[in-house]
Amino acid sequence: MNRDLYIDFAKGLATLSIIFIHTAFWSGQFYILPEVRVFSLVFDVALFYALSGITSGSNIEKTLYRLLKLQITYMIFVTLLFFLDYFFKIFGLTFFSLEWLQSFYSTFGSKYSATSISTAPQWQNLGNWYLHEYSNADTFPVVMGSFWYLKVYFILTVFGVLILRFFPKHVNWFIGICIALTLIFNIFPEIYPSGQVGYVAFYMTIFLVGNRMRGKTIPTKMIPVLYGLVAAALVWMFWYFGDDVFFKINKKKFPPQTAYIIWTFFSLTTLFVLYNRLKITKENFVTHIGKNAIFFYFGQGISSSLVYFLVVPMKESMPWWVLMVLIYVINVILAFIIATGLKKFDALGWKVLEFLRKKTAQ
Repeated sequence: MNRDLYIDFAKGLATLSIIFIHTAFWSGQFYILPEVRVFSLVFDVALFYALSGITSGSNIEKTLYRLLKLQITYMIFVTLLFFLDYFFKIFGLTFFSLEWLQSFYSTFGSKYSATSISTAPQWQNLGNWYLHEYSNADTFPVVMGSFWYLKVYFILTVFGVLILRFFPKHVNWFIGICIALTLIFNIFPEIYPSGQVGYVAFYMTIFLVGNRMRGKTIPTKMIPVLYGLVAAALVWMFWYFGDDVFFKINKKKFPPQTAYIIWTFFSLTTLFVLYNRLKITKENFVTHIGKNAIFFYFGQGISSSLVYFLVVPMKESMPWWVLMVLIYVINVILAFIIATGLKKFDALGWKVLEFLRKKTAQ
């Protein structure tokens, strides 16, 4: 079966959007207007869950094998990250000083400054990362700030494939249950559960709707109706919550609350409207990013941390929008270079694991 390049294209655009979001909300906190930072969330992480739903099936063995490969790739990456962070601290303490390191980390702002710098490796952090407890990586703070998505993805995919495998005729019921839970949590915010429940209730809806859309095309006559409903939802949101809710969209994202949920409607509608309608016939730069989305997702965490050291000295020397465009382009280039390196390092890691497997199997 031929690969659907639209899926790769959509993943690529979503990844480029994530890079822009992290450009705006991390180093961009120093110079980008709040309005622009909020608008960067128009095409956000919800797209990945919808695309995952479209590409997921009911084959449990295949799905778990894919998740196992992703977990090992993730563990290879965070192991590299752990030692990069540790060796940088050793380098700073050996050739410079503790004060130099503290000054270096202060570039990220007080919220992300390192609080404990030691020559002893913090092995518990690596173990926690393996188990998806994302304590901060001091040298690359954006990396762990991005990884909440991965934990929810694992949970969604496991429960999603179980629903598709054992309850194929009741998928709509599960969509209804997830919508009902999301509504209850938002109508009665005092009972909104902590942890992953709120995330899964909303994003499972998107995942299952994406799966129901698999192979289908939204009728042309329904397109203006859908966008009309999106517009009506946005108007209601501003009427009910007030104009200042616009600046609270990002805070309403963790966990997903009404304002952020409505904010995602436009991008999700656009994704489904273009699905099976926009034909991508040739591979290109965007589809390449989509095919290697996980490495770009890893890489952008590093690159979005590095661009801090360009933003801080340059923010007073040019208009904010020029700097934003420049930093975004640099961030994309760095992410591309880092993602290419990470893909090769991942291949090396798998070769080492295969070598160890053969040696221990004897």
